[in-house]
Amino acid sequence: MKAADLKKSILQYAVEGKLVPQDIHDEPASLLYDKIIKEKETLIKQGKIKKEKPLPPITDDEIPYDIPENWKWVRLGEITANIDGAIKRGPFGSAIKKDIFVPYSINTYKIYEQGNAIRKSIDYGNYFITENDYKRLKSFKISAGDIIISCAGTLGETYILPENAYPGIINQALLKITLNPNIINKKFFLIIFKTITQNEIRKSSIGSAMKNMLSIAWLKSEVFFPLPPLKEQEKIVQKVDELMALCDKLEQEEEKLFALDKHFADTLPKSILQYAVEGKLVPQDIHDEPASILYDKIIKEKESLIKQGKIKKEKPLPPITDDETPYDIPENWKWVRLGEVCNLSIGKTPERKIAEYWKDGIYNWVAISDMINGGLINQTKEKISQIAYNKVFKKDILPIGTLLFSFKLTIGKVSLLNIPAYTNEAICAITPYLYNNIKYYLLKILPILNLLDNANDAIKGKTLNLQTLPLILIPLPPLKEQERIVKKVDELLTYCNKLKDII
Repeated sequence: MKAADLKKSILQYAVEGKLVPQDIHDEPASLLYDKIIKEKETLIKQGKIKKEKPLPPITDDEIPYDIPENWKWVRLGEITANIDGAIKRGPFGSAIKKDIFVPYSINTYKIYEQGNAIRKSIDYGNYFITENDYKRLKSFKISAGDIIISCAGTLGETYILPENAYPGIINQALLKITLNPNIINKKFFLIIFKTITQNEIRKSSIGSAMKNMLSIAWLKSEVFFPLPPLKEQEKIVQKVDELMALCDKLEQEEEKLFALDKHFADTLPKSILQYAVEGKLVPQDIHDEPASILYDKIIKEKESLIKQGKIKKEKPLPPITDDETPYDIPENWKWVRLGEVCNLSIGKTPERKIAEYWKDGIYNWVAISDMINGGLINQTKEKISQIAYNKVFKKDILPIGTLLFSFKLTIGKVSLLNIPAYTNEAICAITPYLYNNIKYYLLKILPILNLLDNANDAIKGKTLNLQTLPLILIPLPPLKEQERIVKKVDELLTYCNKLKDII
């Protein structure tokens, strides 16, 4: 059970009389009830509260659940000295008249708002009125020891005004309850009140819209209050405080665990990919053709394409030294440079000041914002026109299945084209020589390569471009193992996504 659910259970046990044992020596609630009634009669005689129509007795059919024998079911209006407030229309009508406010001073009075009850603080709000206005609005006055209750929107939030509370008045959406502390423990009242009212609100809302306002009449007559002996009230408060402190500690541990789980869920995909590029994700197979032979085949294919005039002959890339390789890889793998095994090309961005380039666009044009990392690009936000093609591109459009890699600003975003398209100048199109399936392996591993920090001296600390991109080191496995890696990565990342949904 989670801490939040445990707190609810503790409070429910409290209202049912199951949280602490009963003591036969405690004065029963029936006598306490008689004292409350006598207290109210005295206040009526003194003119401190108005005499109201007696509330009907609670019938057996109305009792929501059993309580201990020395407890008593009462209506809330029977045990409160006073329930008063300003629900829809406050002391200033339906809205605060701001011209009545004055700066705080010794002779000013605070306007308490719903936020004070919700935040459990006297410091919320900064509205004060003069002594003359306070006297004029004295029917709304409130002082230290009174209980305020939010009664509209956020329902049932309670707060006992502390001894250092400013004297003042309550504004709309607040109720005030006055209790005799010698008859009802105020902290106990708060514990019980919210649990009871929330239960009643849920019951009254079955089959209808959720109740969004507490009325004085409803609170007085429709809210049934389980009244224990005063001594037991004090014991319940002590036990609730003790258990809630433990629940708070449990909640803190839950938050730590949640953070740990979330961190685990967030970092697990990176760990999976790191294992993939280190050759630790799937077992090696001695029957696989080693990457060295795969590399030789790719180089021969590249030389053939140069002879056929399909690609340009470029300056040979420098051999890879031992100092460059960031970690060990399996014996049947080989470190290669990206430019050795793939053809690289960079897109263009037409000058946007020539509006015709974009008007009535007919060619898909990919920006980094269109790229879905590790996924397919199915559409673009912008398209270029025939004019842009004629003036700027003048080359074949990239076909479906082309691997795209972002190398400026947002570095390391990788996607596959699922539409024919051109790209902007921050995106590199990667086309493997000979074996097209290599692109699926690159799709998985390129994001995990720390291209700027772990690259060789030729590109460290520099922006990637057509001179530096080919120098990137790639751990190349046998072709068969590449396929196993891609399959395993997809399988494990699916589990990672499910784990995130659970967390």
